Amino acid sequence: MALVVICGQPCSGKSTAAKCLAEALNDSECKQTVRIIDEALFHLDRNQSYANMPAEKNLRGVLRIKGYRYELWCLARAAGIRYCVVYCNVEDMQCRKWNEDRREKGEAAYNDVIFEDLVRRFENPDRRNRWDSPLFELRPQIDGVEKSCDAIADAVSYLTKKVDSKSRDVKEVINVIVEAQSQAIGGPLTAISIGQGLPSIDISRPIGLPELRRLRRTFIKLTGQTSLSGRPPPSDADSAKGCS
Repeated sequence: MALVVICGQPCSGKSTAAKCLAEALNDSECKQTVRIIDEALFHLDRNQSYANMPAEKNLRGVLRIKGYRYELWCLARAAGIRYCVVYCNVEDMQCRKWNEDRREKGEAAYNDVIFEDLVRRFENPDRRNRWDSPLFELRPQIDGVEKSCDAIADAVSYLTKKVDSKSRDVKEVINVIVEAQSQAIGGPLTAISIGQGLPSIDISRPIGLPELRRLRRTFIKLTGQTSLSGRPPPSDADSAKGCS
């Protein structure tokens, strides 16, 4: 499982990117189940939802402020799932043009006041921040989104399968430890073999199944915090230094 956060200015191609990414994941070998969460899912009007503070608070800004992206990152980390940010990087003028085009076609569009307010308040993601990393940048007006979405889908699918594989491997190790402890009848265990070519395990005290399961969840959660690709994101302390 993975959480992909798509952010950008209003009318920057976020909905199109989400649909393309969902199609790419559905067409992948692992046949991922994808759920897109946006205003339409909650039957919300894009102008009324941002017209006043209480309404926008209920919507939680739809990823337009880094504080909410940080909150989502914390939730993903707590759940032990993969996380990445997709940024639709489009110039303000192009976003305005696309918004006008949608309005002329009778499609859902922002009114001018709401549009300018959202443009002013949007905070660009920064890959130096842990909650904005790993960061994939799309330029829909230049490159289109199809090719980029395929690459992101490949990365998400690969890393999701990798985490699932680790979960199964850890479960097998737990089964080996439980079986060895049952045969030792409470005594110390040395040189427990967990597989050919792997180092053996020494256990100085009995470890119950609940503790083993807690350790398994902790390990899987830690693996879920690593980046989808490239170097790991900087620590919170490093991020703070970069912002000072």
